[in-house]
Amino acid sequence: MLSKRIIPCLDVDQGRVVKGTNFVEIKDAGDPVELAALYYEQGADELCFLDITATHEARKATYKVIEATARQVFIPLTVGGGVNSCDDIARLLQAGADKVGINSGAVRNPGLIDEAANKFGSQCIVAAVDVKRHGGNWNVYVRGGREDTGKDGVQWIKELADRGAGEILLTSMDADGTKAGYDLEITKIASEQTNVPVIASGGAGSLEHIIEAFNAGADAALLASLLHFKELTIAEIKQAMTAAKIPSRLV
Repeated sequence: MLSKRIIPCLDVDQGRVVKGTNFVEIKDAGDPVELAALYYEQGADELCFLDITATHEARKATYKVIEATARQVFIPLTVGGGVNSCDDIARLLQAGADKVGINSGAVRNPGLIDEAANKFGSQCIVAAVDVKRHGGNWNVYVRGGREDTGKDGVQWIKELADRGAGEILLTSMDADGTKAGYDLEITKIASEQTNVPVIASGGAGSLEHIIEAFNAGADAALLASLLHFKELTIAEIKQAMTAAKIPSRLV
């Protein structure tokens, strides 16, 4: 069985790592390059760098910060924010990204996923999907959670995988920053209905929540607040995974 991954997420706004609740109430959490180096040293499996206002403000991810981060870490680095074309992807890969996250750009132009997968390979295309519950379903949101597309989340996830996305970064807006646990229902559905890895994101508040996400089918757990505010270390998480018989890369 493949090892399950722990991925610290660096949500960056104007050169600083920030963290909010339900995509609002943003707080400063530190310097992205320093945090990236710390998590690499602690044994993170990968890192995720998201310029959370790049799409909203019609600007590109901060290439200098990406380059500085890439020089500090030697594990896979996923970068997203304002990705709307294969040229954007190429620039991020040149800046040091190993994978590129695409969210709003894919909703506007679904063919971008096909084109990017064919040009760069599915292994470096991460389809980011932000969902929010609407009755018994989940709607897809874009522009940093500001716009409800009306798209059905489960159908969109399946389409993204069919188009060639190599991974799905699935964020529950309802759970984001609440520390009340991941949305296990959508995590399980997404994992069962696609043949690509699913990264659970939004809501981790304890070791138990992380274990639950893996048991629900997630291949990786994205973490922010718990790590940024030093409530847990990656070593503690990996130890809990071992105790729960969940395969991991040991620190």
